[in-house]
Amino acid sequence: MLRISQPQQDIVKLLRRHGSMTVEDLSRALGVTSVAVRHHLDVLEAEGLLASEPERRAAAPASANRRGRPRRFYHLTEAADDLFPKNYSGLVQVILEHLETSGGAESVEEVFRARRLGIEADLRKRLDGEELAKRVAAVAELQDRSGYMADWEAREDGSFILREHNCAICKVARRFPQVCSNELQLIQNVTQAEVVREQHIASGDSICSYRISPASFN
Repeated sequence: MLRISQPQQDIVKLLRRHGSMTVEDLSRALGVTSVAVRHHLDVLEAEGLLASEPERRAAAPASANRRGRPRRFYHLTEAADDLFPKNYSGLVQVILEHLETSGGAESVEEVFRARRLGIEADLRKRLDGEELAKRVAAVAELQDRSGYMADWEAREDGSFILREHNCAICKVARRFPQVCSNELQLIQNVTQAEVVREQHIASGDSICSYRISPASFN
C-alpha cells in the first residue's frame, strides 16, 4: 500500500478540491515555500499520482516582450483515486443482498463462483507444471495485491503456511460466507494441494491462515 507524507497528503487533498493548481497556489494555501512544494510534487509525480501541463497562453504579437516560462498546473491522475476513502464493501453488500432476495442464495454463489473460475483460469495457465512452492507464492502474491497483506512460509515437514493479515472485504465475508468458501476452493485448485483453513478473520481470529500440503502428504 502506498504511503505518502502528511505534506503530500495535504497537497493531494487540495488538488482533489480545486482540480489543478500551480506551485505558487499550493505554496500560499499551505503556508510553505515554493521549494518545499516542488520537492513534494516531484515525489508525487514520480509515484504517478499527479501530472502537470503548462499554462496555455493566448498568442501575442511578435513584438511583445514575454518574460519567464509558462506556469505549470498540477492535477491528480487516476492512480491517486486509491488514496481516498471508498465504500465499495457497502455497495457490494447492497447489491448482493438484492441479488439474494430476487434470485436466492444460488445467485449469490454463482457470482463468487464465476469470479473464482476467472482467477483460476489465469493462474493455472501461468503455473502449469510448476512446483507447489511457486504455486503457493503466486496465490500469496495475488492476495497481497488484493489488499489481504498476505505472506507465506515453507515448513520442515513439506507443508506451507499461507497467512492473510487483513480481510479486504471483511463486512461482505461475514454476511456472505460464500466469499470464504470460494477463496478456500481457489487456493486448493490453484495449488492442487490439500488445504486446511486454520484461522479465520470472519470467525473472530486475528488473521486467516491456511496449511497447504502436497496432495500425497500424510
